[in-house]
Amino acid sequence: MSKLIKKITAPNGGVFTGEGTNTYLIGTNDITLVDPGPNTKSHLDNILKEGQGKIKRIIVTHTHSDHSPGAKPLADILNVPVMGRFADFDMSIQDSTFEPDKILEDQDIIKTDEYTIEVIHTPGHASNHLCFLIQEERCLLTGDHIMNGSTVVIAPPDGNMTEYLDSLKKLDNFDIQLLAPGHGDYLDNPKAVTDWIINHRLTREGKVLQSMKSLKETKIEDLLLDVYDDVDPKLHPIALWSLEAHLIRLEENNKVIRLEDNLWRIN
Repeated sequence: MSKLIKKITAPNGGVFTGEGTNTYLIGTNDITLVDPGPNTKSHLDNILKEGQGKIKRIIVTHTHSDHSPGAKPLADILNVPVMGRFADFDMSIQDSTFEPDKILEDQDIIKTDEYTIEVIHTPGHASNHLCFLIQEERCLLTGDHIMNGSTVVIAPPDGNMTEYLDSLKKLDNFDIQLLAPGHGDYLDNPKAVTDWIINHRLTREGKVLQSMKSLKETKIEDLLLDVYDDVDPKLHPIALWSLEAHLIRLEENNKVIRLEDNLWRIN
């Protein structure tokens, strides 16, 4: 899609990762490595080969175990800094090996002679999630904020549905022409993509609320069967996380009440 951007897909395909995690190399002589992916030898070897000794820094969108574990071994080999953020909550899906040399903040700028990367904090999928806008290309590296081929899992407590929706709306403030997701192919027409995701989430939320009004009081597992009746049952354990995120958002808006860990009641 661009002479500045090279995509390498890790061999870690699966339910959560689609065809695999996308690693991006930005630049030609002063390369920024984005999301080194899993600590898989073949993948790291491929990154080193494509980087040709010109990788100057490693930045990560977030620290889930399919995005950042390759950072430490590559940084040790290349003697380059790692940049990103720590998550607010310690969950099993987090990468415990992540050791940033610099904490990235919203609106930080990484500038080289070849390109400019603007850091955009986009919590929701993860509290420490960042997107990276390559200004010259108007291309946004979205990590797991936006994926191609599936919707994003929001897993509380580090995942937050309200923050996720707000972060999607936040992207309207930027000049973006192309999306480079952490999983799947490039996406054009970014505004249409974000509008669809927001509408999809709010439609699902409406379905949650309608089911709650009918059931009055229910265990989350029973609610899942009603709200996600259009989803393959094999994916229900994953959908359970996002359902909880929807319920927490509805609780924040005083529409439902949590009685116990998995028992909820309409307010």
